[in-house]
Amino acid sequence: MSSFIEAVDLRKTYRVGRIDVPALRGISFRVEKGQFVSIVGPSGSGKSTLFYLLGGLTRADSGHVVVDGDDFAQLTDAERTRMRKRKIGFVFQKFNLLPTLDARSNINIAVDIAGTNGNRDPAYFDKIVGLLGLEMRLPHRPSELSGGEQQRVALARALVNHPAIVLADEPTGNLDSKNSEIVLNMLRHSNRELGQTVLMITHNPEAAAYGDRIIHMRDGEIVAPDQDPQWIGHQD
Repeated sequence: MSSFIEAVDLRKTYRVGRIDVPALRGISFRVEKGQFVSIVGPSGSGKSTLFYLLGGLTRADSGHVVVDGDDFAQLTDAERTRMRKRKIGFVFQKFNLLPTLDARSNINIAVDIAGTNGNRDPAYFDKIVGLLGLEMRLPHRPSELSGGEQQRVALARALVNHPAIVLADEPTGNLDSKNSEIVLNMLRHSNRELGQTVLMITHNPEAAAYGDRIIHMRDGEIVAPDQDPQWIGHQD
C-alpha cells in the first residue's frame, strides 16, 4: 500500500490573551489507504486541532498535510474546499444538523454541497440508512430525534458521497453504549467493506480499540504511535 495521508512536522500555536499556547509541537505520521486509525489522548492533547488540520479546515503554522498527493499548504482556500467536498466525510461530536431539515434532507445536503446532485445513488443511500437503523426516522427533524439518532444521521451524511476518507471527531462522545456501538460498527463497516480510510479522534479506550492502529497523543505530541488496539486499554 502507498501512503495516502501524511502529516509532516505539524505545528500550531494559539494566542490566548498575551500567552502563546502550543496545540501541536511537531506531529508526524503516515496513514495507508484503507486503514482505520484511532488517535487518542486526554483533553488538551491537541487531538481536535489535528482533526481540523487533517481535514483542511484550518492551516498549520508550519508543516504539511498531504492527502493523496495533494499538499494542503500548497492549495488555495478554494482548492482545499473542493478537496474536502470530493474526498472527505466529516463526523462531528455535536452533530451539526440543520434544524429546519428532516433527516433525509440533512443526509442528502452533503450531495448537494458537493455538486453531485445528478449522481445520487438511491441504493447506497438505502444501504447506509438501513445499516444505521434510520429507515423510520427519515421524515423527522433533529428536534424529534434522540442524540443517538442525530449522530447516526450525521454519520450517514458523512458517508453518502462515498468519500475516500472519513474523519470522525469524538463520534461517541455524547452517546450511550448502544448508540456508540452502532456508530463504531458502522465506521468499521465503512472501513472494511467500503474501503474507506478512517481516522477517529477519541479519548475513549473502548472506541479506540475499533481501529487497527492507535496513535497516542499528549501535550501536542505523539507519545506512543502505532500500538496494538489492546495497548490503549492499559493506559491512564
